[in-house]
Amino acid sequence: MNIQNAQETVDQWIKTHGVRYFNELTNMAQLSEEVGEVARIIARRYGEQSEKESDKNKDLGEELADVMFVVFCLANQTGVNLQAAFDHKLALKTKRDHNRHHANKKLK
Repeated sequence: MNIQNAQETVDQWIKTHGVRYFNELTNMAQLSEEVGEVARIIARRYGEQSEKESDKNKDLGEELADVMFVVFCLANQTGVNLQAAFDHKLALKTKRDHNRHHANKKLK
């Protein structure tokens, strides 16, 4: 599934299973909450914090998918075509960063 299809799938899900989109500010708060859940897993599983017993069964992929779902909601309700935006951003980053990263001694 490409990004555009994912956006359309989320829109259909909202129309079929939800009443409506939460407003943009609510979705922004929701996104912050979901990113926080990802950060908690990363900090405890891969960082220096110890992982609590209650966190050991948390699925990082599921939490990342929650982030994506809310991002797709925000894009849909604000008229952003994420496929076009992502393609554009990737082209910009490729042009800007290719030599920069290869020349970075810290990455070798």
